[in-house]
Amino acid sequence: MQENWKDKHIVFFDGECGVCNFWVQWIMVRDKKDSFLFASLQSEFGQKFLSERGLETKEFNTMYLWKPDKYYLKKSQAILKITTLLGGIYKLAFLGKIIPLFISDFFYDMVSRNRMKLAAQKCFLPDKHQRSKIIEV
Repeated sequence: MQENWKDKHIVFFDGECGVCNFWVQWIMVRDKKDSFLFASLQSEFGQKFLSERGLETKEFNTMYLWKPDKYYLKKSQAILKITTLLGGIYKLAFLGKIIPLFISDFFYDMVSRNRMKLAAQKCFLPDKHQRSKIIEV
């Protein structure tokens, strides 16, 4: 496991979802500051994260962003924070904060419910550097 994982933002995602894996790869490519690590919700690390917070451990339809010892965000809030942390042009996504949370989460949930239909399952093969950013324990 990464020794410095507590200094990173950790993205928890559905490891069996093609759409989720696409977004993990999308973040990895744009993570120029090396701010993120990733863990599937199905992994031992992901299950521990969920159970410690009393969150659902069998349904994996929510993306979480966790900054250890500081906060965790979910759904649309997590996405907005990720884009802000990526910086550059992606910071413009902060404009999404003007949309009430119940509306942005409504659209998040709509995509989440249909994510398996939205993209064919494609195999994500990370390179060596990307593999070093995935927490497997």
